[in-house]
Amino acid sequence: MSENSPPAEAIADQLHSLAIHLLRKLRREDDASGLNAPRLSALSVIVFGGPITLGDLAIAEQVRPPTMTRIVQALEEQGLVVRAKNFADARSTHLSATPAGRKLLMEGRERRVRTLTRQIAELNSKDQETLKRAAEILKSVVRAI
Repeated sequence: MSENSPPAEAIADQLHSLAIHLLRKLRREDDASGLNAPRLSALSVIVFGGPITLGDLAIAEQVRPPTMTRIVQALEEQGLVVRAKNFADARSTHLSATPAGRKLLMEGRERRVRTLTRQIAELNSKDQETLKRAAEILKSVVRAI
């Protein structure tokens, strides 16, 4: 980014970098789940977007169906997802999270939020309010993308 970059571009560049670093640091909390990143990501889509077909899950995760098949098989073997008949299309099935899958995912989310909460709590109240407002603004930016 050069000094002559438009302000919006400079802000976007900084936010992009910060988002990546934030997620990398919080991802350390995911080690406790026992799942690798692709399995956690797929499980997240199933928990928050499911029931979902394997093909739609592959599209959402931007992987080829054979790759997603392996990921889903591993999640099934661990008792985290189940397949059910798709009554709209007998050739496919819907994937749903089991209670154990939901619990594992929500515990991971709680660990990440707890870690971030500790850091935010160390900020003074003015900075916390600024960060709260920034989060509200970011939410509207994300919705527009």
